Amino acid sequence: MSSQKDIKSSAEKNIVVPLLVIATILAGMLSPMQSAVNGQVGKQLGDGNASAVVSFGSGLVVMAIIILARRSTRQQFASIPKKITSRRIPWWNWIAGCCGAMVVFSEGASASILGVATFQTTLISGMVISGLVCDRLGIGVPVKQPFNFPRILGAILAILATVLVVLPSWQAPKIVALAILPFLAGLLAGWQPAGNSAVAQETGSMLVSITWNFIVGFCILGVVLLIRVLMGQLSFSLPSAWWMYLGGPLGFTINCINGFAGKGIRATIIGACVNRWTINWISIN
Repeated sequence: MSSQKDIKSSAEKNIVVPLLVIATILAGMLSPMQSAVNGQVGKQLGDGNASAVVSFGSGLVVMAIIILARRSTRQQFASIPKKITSRRIPWWNWIAGCCGAMVVFSEGASASILGVATFQTTLISGMVISGLVCDRLGIGVPVKQPFNFPRILGAILAILATVLVVLPSWQAPKIVALAILPFLAGLLAGWQPAGNSAVAQETGSMLVSITWNFIVGFCILGVVLLIRVLMGQLSFSLPSAWWMYLGGPLGFTINCINGFAGKGIRATIIGACVNRWTINWISIN
């Protein structure tokens, strides 16, 4: 019995963990693409809130099609109200979509001005710090991860990277203020996978969890946008280019990868570097 457990543990260490790392790096490769798309939508619409609604709306359409296509996921989704009232998991897990809403809003509001590299660096530094704290407190992971030198050094390096990319714009208060927005979004986004994972375990489906995540984010952003439109603060129009609707589907893909493979692995910065050419293509076109 002990031998079988040792073999299983060795297989997980040598095969499963590297695959999870690769999957998480893939999510990191897609993240700058999403920031670039949402940033361009925000630039065209002139409003981060409107950009975020478009992104969440397109993602919600994709998720609705996937969920409605299977009877099992329809039933799992329909059980959500009952599961919320049962209070078997902390209430904050059900509103993890707020974190995603903050990230997408910050993309639309600041990515086109800061540049995707600066935006991603500040976002990732916030996520690294938040992820470090979540791992230490055991939020979203089966075993608490203590603070150690490599983890603390990684967080310090992430902060230093943020300072370095923002430093050239230090004399421009507007740029510095905008850089704070993705950093705060990163702090929130660090515990979003934990909430999504808890909802997935409660409902029995990661796809249902991600759909609920999109619904929460879309409702919050949509209500705010509707109020602003009714108050005459802005007029809303849809983007003209087809690729500007890819922000939501990219977010769905990233959430799926993080949900199935994340488990506390923070490797998005590698993917951000690898995918820089795609950012340039989107910015030019």
